[in-house]
Amino acid sequence: MPVHHLEHFLIQPADLEVTAAWWCDVLGLEEGPHPEFGFPVKWLYIGEKDVVHLSPGGPDVAEKRKRYLGQQSTDVVGTGVVDHVAFRCTDLQHMLAHLREKKIDVKHRRVNDQALYQLFLLDPNGVKVELNFDVDEVISIEEELLLEN
Repeated sequence: MPVHHLEHFLIQPADLEVTAAWWCDVLGLEEGPHPEFGFPVKWLYIGEKDVVHLSPGGPDVAEKRKRYLGQQSTDVVGTGVVDHVAFRCTDLQHMLAHLREKKIDVKHRRVNDQALYQLFLLDPNGVKVELNFDVDEVISIEEELLLEN
């Protein structure tokens, strides 16, 4: 169930443009392509890799965003502004068995347009953790996944 690398983190700022400009101007990240989610986002890259995702936060965000991200915090300043941290992983079947053994509550989502299968869990402090697996790993364990959901 290897966790390979930090994939990205999502910040939910009050001002998307100002925040994106800061990350680009101060740290040299570059704005790049992202999927169409139906709500405002910006993905910032280091080279070819998107590492910072931005989507406006606060109490009045679109319902579609709240549903898609499972938004917990409405903070737009401070450490509560980080919505989740995502890791790229392999061996979905082993990870699922491990999480079951540890009695960790897990939410599942298949993202077909990105060829991802995602698991979402909360650390003891309520920090949302996203684990991303290649969707091809699903094929061998589809029946097991149906039981998980």
